[in-house]
Amino acid sequence: MQFAAQAAKEDPQVPQTLDAAAVRIWCSLALDALGRDREEIDAINVYPVADGDTGTNLYLTVESAVRAVEAVFDAHATGTSVPDLPDAVRAMAHGALIGARGNSGTILAQLLRGMAEVLCEDGTGAGAGPGAEGAAEDGGDHLARALRRAAELAREAVAHPVEGTILTVATAAADAAVRTDPAAGTAGAAARGAGDDGAAYGSGAAVHAAYAGARVALDATPGQLAVLGRAGVVDAGGRGLLAVLAALVEAVTGDAPARVAPGARPHDLPAVVESCDTDDSSPGPAFEVIYLLETDEAGIARLRRRLDALGDSLVVVGGDGLWNVHVHVDDAGAAVEAGVEAGRPYRIRITHFGAAAGHQRERAQRAVVAVVPGEGLAGLCAEAGATTVLARPGEPPASGELVEAIRRAHAHEVVLLPNDAELRHTAAAAAEQARAEGIRVALIPTRAAVQGIAALAVHEPDRRFDEDVVAMTSAAGATRYAELAVAERQSWTMAGICQAGDLLGLIDGDVAVIGTELAATAESVLDRMLSAGGELVTLVLGEDVPDSLAERLEGYVRDGHLAVDTVVYRGGRQSVPLLIGVE
Repeated sequence: MQFAAQAAKEDPQVPQTLDAAAVRIWCSLALDALGRDREEIDAINVYPVADGDTGTNLYLTVESAVRAVEAVFDAHATGTSVPDLPDAVRAMAHGALIGARGNSGTILAQLLRGMAEVLCEDGTGAGAGPGAEGAAEDGGDHLARALRRAAELAREAVAHPVEGTILTVATAAADAAVRTDPAAGTAGAAARGAGDDGAAYGSGAAVHAAYAGARVALDATPGQLAVLGRAGVVDAGGRGLLAVLAALVEAVTGDAPARVAPGARPHDLPAVVESCDTDDSSPGPAFEVIYLLETDEAGIARLRRRLDALGDSLVVVGGDGLWNVHVHVDDAGAAVEAGVEAGRPYRIRITHFGAAAGHQRERAQRAVVAVVPGEGLAGLCAEAGATTVLARPGEPPASGELVEAIRRAHAHEVVLLPNDAELRHTAAAAAEQARAEGIRVALIPTRAAVQGIAALAVHEPDRRFDEDVVAMTSAAGATRYAELAVAERQSWTMAGICQAGDLLGLIDGDVAVIGTELAATAESVLDRMLSAGGELVTLVLGEDVPDSLAERLEGYVRDGHLAVDTVVYRGGRQSVPLLIGVE
């Protein structure tokens, strides 16, 4: 990294450039800066929810951008060519989009997308300098336009923009970066210095000006947002953006701005801003819901209206068919269902704020992390207080995703429910890593989602950890599980030979019934499971399964087993049409 920073240093008389190599350096420096400041930025996170994770979310967002940029360079490593600027900035923006975390991380992803739009306008990029072949304008003007577009797109992405936030800091950076007369006395002009005659406005001047303007705006945020003034801190998202802009300055010029203490307040700011009468004390929504969504512009317009009515802190970023959706709601299931109606949601993350909303978040005593096979169950489990990880068909979560979910749960004690026999080793590895980080983790080897539902139903966070784990394990173990799947090819099974397209009724992982019609096959499976007794049948229906099937099966159970109750859930997109549990 020191070599990278040194490589950015140039003769001050030479217009400095933002090319693919500088973008790579910028991303790496930004990740380093957020890594250093992450805990301190987390500590000043009081808006929009005081959940103490803004620094972490920004770090994870930039980390995803870094991986994407490095992949572009790796692809060119074996040849003689090198990536050009459009390749690098597109990768940076896409990586941030798919990895965006939290409110500020999602907005940062849109800021990078806005910059990429302008920087990709020609192959030379920003900062080719006067006289460079193919350059249509000075590099500083190009970068200023990129920052302006970034600020505009970010504001458009937020349903209800608020001043005193990362949006304010981004707008100030864009305003300051625009070429002005040094005698005008603006922050940007002051940063360029009295000796700049305006004849050649380079990238170095623009980034210095943008950083100076952003720093002034950040210091003013406590006077713009009452909750910041009462806490005596600057905006955490804006402080993170300042670190990213400082990295841009260093990548382009080789000069690292002096580090700003994340918790620092402007010198003359009172601890409480008396002029601000906004009431921020009311408790906010209970859940943060984030997912990637594949849909078109019309679908996004419908989704925005639906989610805006459901909650707050709505940010929708992206474009060209791929979007990142972030919202705070009380009904997590409804937020996910809105995504299903609009297109194809995936990488769904639901976090329960709990009692942390409204004050600086402290680590909870206990939490549950559950892997679920569909969006419907993700909402159900989240409403029961669990942090969820969505397992897409054919794409089981990696151990790193489970570790991240354990961290997001933000608790001293975590119960992990993998809900899939194939995930037992992955879950064990994640549990070990979390234990090494000081988190007490109990892994309950649930082999199906219905076992996880049974365990979650008896979870009581107020009792002793060991007692809670025993009760949840007992409930899961007392639940027999089955699923109806479609055979992909001819095969020998324990129930005979199946043909491609046949319905397979698997009980406790083994094929027990082969059929051709969904309802009849499900009834045969229920007969076998209930022959050994049972008190409660759980049915989880796939997205395309009609409600009439649930009604038929409920009647079938009621007619044949008077003492058995039935409960039905909608699972959304899941790998099989029907899951069955018998307790």
